Amino acid sequence: MPSDPASPSICHLGVVFGGASGEHAVSIRSAATVVAALRRGGNAERYRLSCFYIDQQGRWWPPQVADAVLAKGLPAEPADLPDPGSPGGFRGLPAGALAVEVWFPVLHGPNGEDGTIQGLFSLMQRPYVGSGVLGSAVGMDKQAMKAAFAAAALPQVPYVCLEAAELVLPAAGREAGGEPTALLERLERQLGYPCFVKPANMGSSVGISKATDRTSLLQGLRGAAAHDSRLVVEQGVRARELECAVLGTSNLQASVLGEICFDADWYDYETKYSEGLSHTVIPAQVPAALAERARAMAIAACQAVGASGLARVDFFYDEIAGALYLNEINTLPGFTSQSMYPMLWEASGLPLVDLVHALVQGARESFPKSSTPPPLP
Repeated sequence: MPSDPASPSICHLGVVFGGASGEHAVSIRSAATVVAALRRGGNAERYRLSCFYIDQQGRWWPPQVADAVLAKGLPAEPADLPDPGSPGGFRGLPAGALAVEVWFPVLHGPNGEDGTIQGLFSLMQRPYVGSGVLGSAVGMDKQAMKAAFAAAALPQVPYVCLEAAELVLPAAGREAGGEPTALLERLERQLGYPCFVKPANMGSSVGISKATDRTSLLQGLRGAAAHDSRLVVEQGVRARELECAVLGTSNLQASVLGEICFDADWYDYETKYSEGLSHTVIPAQVPAALAERARAMAIAACQAVGASGLARVDFFYDEIAGALYLNEINTLPGFTSQSMYPMLWEASGLPLVDLVHALVQGARESFPKSSTPPPLP
């Protein structure tokens, strides 16, 4: 388990959540869990906490608005927000943001998990929880992530990367109805059915669909293209879904494995975030050798994309063939009551209250000692 040094003084910690992304609502639920843990036990004495809310238009709001959103548990409606021109309204970064000593981003998806806000914190010369700009960006984009995994010789299911523009560009073989016949035939030839269509830069299964024939494949491609210009199509495999949590900076550590079990056709957004539609088995009931292989592969996946701080690495396990495939890495995994990342560490001997403290301490310890933060206003 990570070291747990006592803080020499109270640290001003900023939690930012929400975000201009399709995972806005999930971020609010994750932030509620993180904030509750930071206000419990010894953390209440270690940290002075300020919460900041980013609405769906990308505007930052100060703690009084953020606390109200957390209490409500739902995205803010226009009526919930002050007028941006009012004294309490939005004007650049809210008051108090520049005084934050360490940031804890609880943002999922684009504009939060993709290196953008990490770049802001780096420019502000403030430590922050999670991967840096490179690891966040590569880990977020499924095309770049898969290229990094392939370069590291990590096993993956067959896949095809394509651009949304390929759905509309004139091409030989297009039918009168406008279908990109040549593209569909290529995907059928290389991957077959079933296959899964994914936007490259979304998480929480947003925009993902299962295709079982040409009609559903085309619908899935068009649906994914509504979320991102970069797409990935993966061959479907009959496999168990395993997950592993990773924690640390210079010394990465992997948790026990967990398994996601569900009765639905596949692990879509509704199944993932609805009570009673899925359940977890921790530790996963797999051979010890397989578990060790997955743990080593989880750390290798982090190293391949340059991730650190925290990550959840997902696998497909073909039990019949004995094959283990790397599915994806999540550099800012969910922290909801149903999220695997905190549950995996709980089962590994690190309770939630201690986990969030370890994440903050890791951010402080990994911050370049040569950096001199600007004077506080």
